[in-house]
Amino acid sequence: MSRFVVDASVAMKWLIPEPYTEAAEELLDPAHVLLAPDLLYAEIGNALWKRVGRRELHREEALPLLAILHQFPLNLTSMQVLADAALDLALELNCTVYDAAYLVLAVHDECRLVTADRRLQNAASRHGLGRHVAWLPSLN
Repeated sequence: MSRFVVDASVAMKWLIPEPYTEAAEELLDPAHVLLAPDLLYAEIGNALWKRVGRRELHREEALPLLAILHQFPLNLTSMQVLADAALDLALELNCTVYDAAYLVLAVHDECRLVTADRRLQNAASRHGLGRHVAWLPSLN
């Protein structure tokens, strides 16, 4: 079994067709254990809110999408556990605490964070954490 941390850039692809949706869906294979900080739900909610604001989605479409996220096999870790280390890493990498939380979880669980966020992948690589990050399109 492979263990991966998935971030919001991957989880959004499970809900709305985007580039690399097929690669994101391959992670849903039962052979994979998927981990995420519990802030994933807030990030997905915020992404849906932005799409409604840009008129890419209607409110009536956005609300059920967040509910669908609960159906995916995610093992969640509380931000209460990750927050201190995430802040420390965010300050080191000059990235958001949100992004750092996913990376902290991957380092702690000795697995890789799968992301479609090139900026996060590059920041991790520049600071010697590249082995803990996988770029979604090249995961296989």
